[in-house]
Amino acid sequence: MNWRKITLSIIGATGAAIFLMFFMFTYSVPGWVEEAAADYIESEARARIESQIESVSLPGADTALGRLASAVVEANQDRIDEFRANLENRVHEKWAAAIAEVRDLDCECRQRWEEWLSSGWRQNIQLLEAANEQVSRLIHANYMQVTEELRQDIRIFTGSNAAVFLLLLAISFLKPRAVTHLFLPGILLVISTLVCSYFYIFEQNWLLTIIHNSYVGYAYLGWLGFVFLLLLDIVFNRGRVTTEILNAILNAIGSAVSVVPC
Repeated sequence: MNWRKITLSIIGATGAAIFLMFFMFTYSVPGWVEEAAADYIESEARARIESQIESVSLPGADTALGRLASAVVEANQDRIDEFRANLENRVHEKWAAAIAEVRDLDCECRQRWEEWLSSGWRQNIQLLEAANEQVSRLIHANYMQVTEELRQDIRIFTGSNAAVFLLLLAISFLKPRAVTHLFLPGILLVISTLVCSYFYIFEQNWLLTIIHNSYVGYAYLGWLGFVFLLLLDIVFNRGRVTTEILNAILNAIGSAVSVVPC
């Protein structure tokens, strides 16, 4: 086994192990996502609640009540603004206690919200604005919704990365003549892993933003998809496209070395 085969094996095995570990954490370690992403989940839940409060409005104009309300909305604008401000204040007052409650893995409220979320329920602020104790429900609902969405996104992110690394490792053994070609997708995967590691260590909220419903996240999936297509090219097309890319890179740096299809 030459050094190139050993290097590819290390890249594939290490990358797969790292991402599989975090993938399994989402299932095997209760509360891991919430502990690792506490600040992000809180800020995202708070932003959603503030957006919901801002969106509170009178009934639509297509109903009799809505037409009546629209006729007097200007006269009552100050009261509407006052209501929103009071609701925001109640959210701020109850925030710490409600977050502490829902983070308790033994809290009955978690089971209730998990069941509601799994059944497709989504909170409606108009049903939660009547009493102070319902503000806690609003906080719980948004917190659990963000947590569940983030957990699913992390599973997709880590699972897809692990799968590509495992594919790289498998191809390095199944097609030993393609070792040189595999260095291109291997290096791309190393770069993406190093970038993710940097964000995880130093800019964790940025990484979570990328993973959780972000256009940057779609760009990353595009990057991963490009690597996957290179691997498919090596397996099914003798690496012809990968060969052209490698030769273009070698020519650009003035190397006399060239690569042929595997």
